[in-house]
Amino acid sequence: MMLLRMIWGELVGLFVDDGALALQVVVLIAAVTVAVKLLGLAPLLAAALVLVGCLAILGFSLQRAKAK
Repeated sequence: MMLLRMIWGELVGLFVDDGALALQVVVLIAAVTVAVKLLGLAPLLAAALVLVGCLAILGFSLQRAKAK
């Protein structure tokens, strides 16, 4: 049973290393989705927002890691 827990922990760690980073990306995607569906934002502009937003989130995450 302990082996399964270790394997599960490693698998989760592959995808969610920094919980704040993952949460911020999910919030960004949700916000852009709402903007597309409710506000009629153009899909190409939404894709650009997701790209720039993800890069900004990654940059801030790297700065936080560097400061530690």
